[in-house]
Amino acid sequence: MFYQLTKIYARLAIKVYCSKVIINKPELLKSKGPMLLAANHPNSFLDGIILTTLFDQPVHSLARGDAFKNKWINRFLRSIQLLPVYRTSEGTENLSHNYTTFAACQETFKDNGIVLIFSEGRCENEWYLRPLKKGTARLATTAWENGIPLQVLPVGLNYSSFKSFGKEVHINFGEPITVEDIDHAAAIGKNLVDFNANLQNQLHQLVYEIEEKDTEKLHSVFPHRARSSKYFLALPAIAGWLLHAPLYYLCKAYTQLYFKNSGHYDSVLTSLLLLFYPIYYLIVVGVFFVLQPAFGILAILFLPFTAWACVQLKYSLGLRLV
Repeated sequence: MFYQLTKIYARLAIKVYCSKVIINKPELLKSKGPMLLAANHPNSFLDGIILTTLFDQPVHSLARGDAFKNKWINRFLRSIQLLPVYRTSEGTENLSHNYTTFAACQETFKDNGIVLIFSEGRCENEWYLRPLKKGTARLATTAWENGIPLQVLPVGLNYSSFKSFGKEVHINFGEPITVEDIDHAAAIGKNLVDFNANLQNQLHQLVYEIEEKDTEKLHSVFPHRARSSKYFLALPAIAGWLLHAPLYYLCKAYTQLYFKNSGHYDSVLTSLLLLFYPIYYLIVVGVFFVLQPAFGILAILFLPFTAWACVQLKYSLGLRLV
C-alpha cells in the first residue's frame, strides 16, 4: 500500500519535474514479468525513480549498498522495493550480502516480477555508455538455468540536462533478450561474455553519445519545441514561479553546497523537492485559508498546476540550462 501511494505521488511529481518524457515503445510499460530491465546509469537514483513510476507492474530496483547503512533509511528503501548491491569500494566484508540480494531477485522472477539493474555498475553524469559489468548476465543466466522464462529488456536513459529543472527525458527500449539467445552447449563464461556483448550492442543504439561541451549536438538531439499553449500558460506560470521559488531555491542552495560536483546533484534535488513539497504545500494552502478561505480552496486545486505551468512555459520558451 505504501509503495503504491509513493509511486502515484512520484509519478505526478515527475510530470512536473520533467517537461517531457518521450518513450520509443510506450506499450512495453505494460509488460509483465518475469523481466529484468537492464539500463544505463547516467543520473543516480533519479533513473530508478523515473522507471519504477512509469511501469504498470511494481519494479524491484537494485541500488548501491552504502545507501542502506542507516537502519531507518534501510527500512524505508526496502519498503519502496529497493535492494542493496555492494561494490568492493563499499567494503569487501559486505560483498557476501549480494548473494542474498541476488537470491531475492530470483524469487521475484519466480513470482513473475520485474527487477531493474543498472548494467554499468556505477553512475556518471554523461552522454556515453560505459563498459558493462557482469551482474546483469549472471542474474539472467542463473534464472534461465533455473527454468525461469526471463526476458531481459535493454533500456537507454537519456537526459537533456543533469542540472536543469524541467528537463526532457528520452527512454529507448531495445529488443528483449531471452533464453533462446544463448548457446546452451557453451561454457558459462562464454555465455556471460556473449550476453554482455549482445546487451552492449543494443544499449549503444539506445544511449545517445554526446561530448560534454558539444551543445550543438545536444540541442539537435533535444530540440526546442515551441508550443502555442505558452501564451495561455503565462499567468499561471508566473504565479507558479512566485509561489514555489522559496522551496525550490532553498533545496537548490543546499544541493549546490553539498553535491554540486557529484553525480548525485539532480537526484538529491529531486528527492528534496519530493520530500518537502507536501509540507510546503500544506503551509501555502494554510496561509491562503487564513487570508481568505476561498483562496485556500483555489490553492488546493491549482498550486501543483501552477508549478507544472511554470516548467512547461520554460520548456516552450527554450529556456534551458546545460
